[in-house]
Amino acid sequence: MSARYDDHLDFAGGEFTGPVIGKVEYHPYQVAPTALDSLPARATGFAGRDDELSALLDALNPTKPGPQAVLVAAVSGLGGIGKTALAVEAAHEARNRGWFPGGTLFIDLHGYDETPVTADLALQSLLRALGTQPKHIPVRAEDRAAFYRTALARLAREKGAALILADNASSVTQVRPLLPGDSVHRFLTTSRHKFPTLGARLLTLDELSTDSACDLLRRALRTANPDDARVADNVTSASVLAQLCGCLPLALQIAAALLIADQHMPISEFGRALSASRNRLDQLDDGDRSMRATFELSYRALPEQQARLLRMLALAPGPETGIDALTALLGDDRPPLGDLAALERAHLVERGSGRHRWRMHDLVREYAVEVAERSAAFMQEATVARGRLLDHYLERTTAAVERLRWWPGTLVSQKFESRAQAIAWLDTERVNLLATMQWAVDARHNTAVIQLGYMLGRYLYFRRYFDEFVVISGYTQAAAEHLGDHEAEARAWNDLGLALRSADRADESINALTRARELSKAVGDRNGEAYAWNYLGSALRVAGRLQESVDVLGQASALFQAMNDGNGEAYVWNNLGLTLVDLGRPEEAVSAHNKARDLFRAAGNRDREAKAWQNAGRALWSTGRSVEAVHAYEKALEAHHEFEDWHAVGETQQYLAETYESMGRQAEARTCWQHSADAYLRAGAEREAAEARERATTLQTDGLAPPLN
Repeated sequence: MSARYDDHLDFAGGEFTGPVIGKVEYHPYQVAPTALDSLPARATGFAGRDDELSALLDALNPTKPGPQAVLVAAVSGLGGIGKTALAVEAAHEARNRGWFPGGTLFIDLHGYDETPVTADLALQSLLRALGTQPKHIPVRAEDRAAFYRTALARLAREKGAALILADNASSVTQVRPLLPGDSVHRFLTTSRHKFPTLGARLLTLDELSTDSACDLLRRALRTANPDDARVADNVTSASVLAQLCGCLPLALQIAAALLIADQHMPISEFGRALSASRNRLDQLDDGDRSMRATFELSYRALPEQQARLLRMLALAPGPETGIDALTALLGDDRPPLGDLAALERAHLVERGSGRHRWRMHDLVREYAVEVAERSAAFMQEATVARGRLLDHYLERTTAAVERLRWWPGTLVSQKFESRAQAIAWLDTERVNLLATMQWAVDARHNTAVIQLGYMLGRYLYFRRYFDEFVVISGYTQAAAEHLGDHEAEARAWNDLGLALRSADRADESINALTRARELSKAVGDRNGEAYAWNYLGSALRVAGRLQESVDVLGQASALFQAMNDGNGEAYVWNNLGLTLVDLGRPEEAVSAHNKARDLFRAAGNRDREAKAWQNAGRALWSTGRSVEAVHAYEKALEAHHEFEDWHAVGETQQYLAETYESMGRQAEARTCWQHSADAYLRAGAEREAAEARERATTLQTDGLAPPLN
């Protein structure tokens, strides 16, 4: 064999049988072409990401010294949320600012495709972009990564810092080998998953605001046709369309493309078509892009256990689901915290209104429901699961309402430690409970509808959600009628009448309560009949039929007295007092409310005793006995605070303020108006709170009142 030494060959030791000629060809090293400015074009219609763009540029800024420097930034979010558009926009802006003279490299990792780009293949592509000849790229992964870091270090010395944008990654293992070894450079990646272990500055994208979504639509349409004024001419329809698209940039871009294709289609027409569609995903497809396909990529990457959880969560009634309810839905002994965390990292679910509450984007929910409905076996499983959830909600609602209505000395469920905890649970779950009622009605769980409706009605009345009380009372009445349970039907008509009266629908209330009275009498329910008479008397007062109200309440009182039911009789006296005030007989009203107060106290009904004190205060004020009225209101406030009935507190403070005003005690009046506003706000009565705050602000106090908070 011959040995090569620079410019000659050594044939020493060789054996030859003829003439030998040695030839050396020398080729100087040739650098392969580079792709150091490979960014895609900016997205058309990019809008609504000013804050996120600023935060991302702040992270990428290579001029930041020392520990403030961020070497890696990761943008994550739901598929179609606009991650790539934001990252590309930031990269272009950073390049324009001259931050990366070494270049801007781009690679799409196709992380959610059937064949994602592996880290090894990505390194090969990046090395070629950096000018490395293919034959010089090492075969072993470790050597390839070392060559890549070396090439970047050489680039830093020769040209300066570079930005590497790795788009659409699905895992940290796909990204970590691509990180530069030189701290001069910056690395940016996008993913549908969060990467908390990457050591990166993390930026999570949410859907756009409605205004920003409309701006995106406007820009996209005007890019195609500068004279297209459909968004500007119909802002309301554009807002509706934006919301139907879930304010997702990809969905909005698809909608814009469809509108561009049909220049004569009004935005309102497209919005109606989208709204009327059983599945919006059918409409959000422009032939090139599809929201269904986008979600499909994320869903396919899920392990089966996580996919099942996503489908179950999509079928749970209501906009978000608590962890206890979700555990009941799944039928598991332990909450699926690990799988939920994984789905959150994948941006397929997100935190709801509390730490252990979960929700999903409306379009993701539609996709997950669609997937669930493809399997008859899963839908059978889901029906059983919803039954478990219904049982869970019924048990918890019953316990919460019992705690809400608790009187001293009576037994109470230990599932809630306090009334405040019970009320908080009911407030949090209210929308879900209403949605569960609707599902239970459709699924003909009539017995559960009756039970849940009765309990839920007590809470809705307490919280003054009267319109919702009307709806669920209607459900309960229909379920009882379907079962042929006339006793339950009579109670349901009673609830419906009470709800209608409370919602100021007096004539409808009178009809419902008349029906309740007749049914109660027919089934021999004397207690139900007495309450029907009582509620009917109240409804007649609201309708302005005052003398009829007095007569009917007399019938109710006689029935309660015959049953020796002092608590029921107290309700009648309280209602009678209100009617007497309207009749201009305030002294008799004072006596009626005092009678109600004493009966409620004897029954231990502290909550209604407070209401009797409050009503007595109004009657006393009507007689001109203002000092006694103040005392009555103060007694009412004590119990209202105990029961955390903030609407009643606000109302009583309002009456107290009016009484102080009539007494010329402006400073006390102003303070009461402030307290009234605060209480109304805690009760969610924003209109009443604003009115009370306005009275506190404008009341003349001659400098005697304390300053406003």
